[in-house]
Amino acid sequence: MANAIAPTARPLVTGSILRKVAAAMLPFYRKIAGSGSFAAQWSSAIVNADLSLMGKLLAKIPTLASVENYGTNGIGYFITFPFPLPVSFYTNGTTIPPGTVQFTFNARMHRRIAAAVLPFYRKLARSRSYAESFAAAIRRNDRTAVNKLVRRFVKASSLKSVTIEEYGAALLFKSSLSKYPYRNLMFQEVM
Repeated sequence: MANAIAPTARPLVTGSILRKVAAAMLPFYRKIAGSGSFAAQWSSAIVNADLSLMGKLLAKIPTLASVENYGTNGIGYFITFPFPLPVSFYTNGTTIPPGTVQFTFNARMHRRIAAAVLPFYRKLARSRSYAESFAAAIRRNDRTAVNKLVRRFVKASSLKSVTIEEYGAALLFKSSLSKYPYRNLMFQEVM
């Protein structure tokens, strides 16, 4: 008798998942946008791959103090939140696109991005209907709707594109503060 392989559940993003992630990340983005010294320490931790310092800085953010899944690739960071199956993990972070540069992360650019995304994360965290609409647009792969929903709240001219990736969204920022583009990401870790 052959062993049956269970079908892989199709990963689904929901408004509830997006609201939880946004609510947890909102104080972090506020801190980055509002504190040059915190942003500089965070950037140093990223560039030096200093997970210990990242943990100490995250411990200062009540909504992220108990987060255990975080990391850096030397050009950005990822904070991952566990959820019941079939989702498993959902991640948020900001990074320079891989292959562009190594061991670089501009604190001033990160602060600008954090300030730009605050209204978007605030709306996601606080509005059930907005979060459900955003999740539904992602599930439908409706790029036009996702773009419109993001741009209603992210007004920065440095926002160059919004794309759907891995059951989430990628916001690409480019400004004169850095010669490299940065991506603010939310996506489902597919195992």
